[in-house]
Amino acid sequence: MSENSSSNAYWSANMRLIVVSLIVWALVSFGFGILLRPLLSGISVGGTDLGFWFAQQGSIVVFLAIIFFYAWRMNRLDREHGVDEE
Repeated sequence: MSENSSSNAYWSANMRLIVVSLIVWALVSFGFGILLRPLLSGISVGGTDLGFWFAQQGSIVVFLAIIFFYAWRMNRLDREHGVDEE
């Protein structure tokens, strides 16, 4: 495999990971917190409805989970393509 095709594969995988992460974050923060809130209003979480919880706290928790997932996945991707720091 040439260096150029390996580089393209690395950046393609990186961009795919970024796009998927952004889609998940948008779905949780905008979708669950705003668009789907009326559908989630009957489910109670911590004394409030699930839609409000996603708008106030859930999107932050998911964002933090995405950060840790991205760091873990990028470290693995770096090792697979030989560009890790270690």
